[in-house]
Amino acid sequence: MYKFGYYDEICKTVQMAACPLLGDSQVGFEPTCYARNIEVRNALIFQMATLIIDIIALFMTIIMIVHVRSKYTAVGRKEMVMVFYLYLVMTILDFITISGIIPISSVVYPYFVAAYLGLTSAICWCLMLNGTVGFQWTEDGTALSLWTFRLTSLVIFGLMYFISIATFKEVASFSRGHPIGLFIMYFIFNPFCLLVYVVLQVIVVVNTLDEYWPLGNISFALVFFVIGQVIQVFLSDKICEGIKHYVDGVFFGTICTLLSVMMVYKYWDSITKEDLEFSVDGKGNTWEVKELLNEDDEFAPYAGQAANTQQQQQMGYPQQQQQHQAYPPY
Repeated sequence: MYKFGYYDEICKTVQMAACPLLGDSQVGFEPTCYARNIEVRNALIFQMATLIIDIIALFMTIIMIVHVRSKYTAVGRKEMVMVFYLYLVMTILDFITISGIIPISSVVYPYFVAAYLGLTSAICWCLMLNGTVGFQWTEDGTALSLWTFRLTSLVIFGLMYFISIATFKEVASFSRGHPIGLFIMYFIFNPFCLLVYVVLQVIVVVNTLDEYWPLGNISFALVFFVIGQVIQVFLSDKICEGIKHYVDGVFFGTICTLLSVMMVYKYWDSITKEDLEFSVDGKGNTWEVKELLNEDDEFAPYAGQAANTQQQQQMGYPQQQQQHQAYPPY
């Protein structure tokens, strides 16, 4: 039975990076069932299937960052790209901590796990702040807006980092056996920020947009995230036993998290329209004729005269021949 503020049952169900650092014993918690590991050059690699998803997530995140940065006039472009930068770094740390590249017995392992947990809270906070951009509390892209995002996200990261290290090292009143501070930040604060973001986006879409299709994207993002957390926290051991240790809930949770981030990008892309007048295109020649000139237009003969004049100059005709051009009727 799950208890508030305790990781006992959670860590017995799913293999989380923080579980070996929690609990009253020195070895921490171990899940009842986890994915098989493989041996590469006398080194054990854990969660191989999840690592493949992390690699895919890295490539997809880079693509999303490039697309966001290319929308030069989109609203909240610089603010939104911070979320994907944080997710990119978090994915790298997730790759390092769950794979065994840094052994659990290493002295630096707790600090990497603390950084990973700090980034999860910073991402949720930064995404929540992005939900306020549509209310124009300040002009997006300005120094005030950007530094508000950066400094507050850094504060949230530092707070979660300190709570994690203090819990792992049992500093002051923090305890490995009862990590209530870590529990509140990870399982209450983070979902709260995401919920606020969703609510704010629903308000923005309903009040400012003429169509409600973007609500489908944000709904899918929320559904994917909830499914991923439910699978990890409640169904990981059952999935692991059913698939005979090939994968566990961490694999499906990582996939759902990636899909959720992609739907957030899709939602943002669907509600931001780029001003083509000021956009920058990579192609050298972007001019094109949209429609033919109407022959009934009174200015059409002048256009024909200008075209003929230019053609005659290119072919070497003398300038005097251009005087015989008939003037258009009044």
